[in-house]
Amino acid sequence: MNLFIIKWMRAFPLPEKTEKLLRENGESGSFWEDRKDRHHCGIDLYAPEGEPVIAIEDGEVIDVDIMTSPEMISYWNETYHIIIRNHSGLFCKYGELGSPNVKTGDIVEAGQVIGHVGTVLNNKKIDGNAPEYIQKLKDNNPSMLHFELWEGEPVVEGRNYLGGNWFGDELPEKLLDPTEYLRSIKSNENK
Repeated sequence: MNLFIIKWMRAFPLPEKTEKLLRENGESGSFWEDRKDRHHCGIDLYAPEGEPVIAIEDGEVIDVDIMTSPEMISYWNETYHIIIRNHSGLFCKYGELGSPNVKTGDIVEAGQVIGHVGTVLNNKKIDGNAPEYIQKLKDNNPSMLHFELWEGEPVVEGRNYLGGNWFGDELPEKLLDPTEYLRSIKSNENK
């Protein structure tokens, strides 16, 4: 009898692996952060614009598309998302990318560069009509990787979803808090 041992190789999604990247509940950019008129569907990992974004697990790219654009909201820059169906069965959505390095149908390996961090906000277009949390970011305008984790295929658009935010109080079905998942990758890398 042949025994196969399967070990899921996992990598942190950014080269900078410090704990400070992971937001605590309630902090700006944390999972399910209450933004008054919406909730945040992922976690924001702040990093310099152009920083490589790395596939966490082996998997298949099932979607590459525009995530934000000025046609959606005037103060947004154009950014992209990449959705990967991991071999573990989870779906990772890497968002707010300045540029993708992969296309739909590509097979990726853990640790592979799949894109680069982008900047969502166009400071020149933010005015007093923008939500309060956006106005607070105006002068700081951090670039980031927006990261979502799903048990099933992620929502990418629709009545309640736009640019990584959920317009409703009920957590979307199959959306997971990625914080502990990312912490577990970090702790495994340190062993």
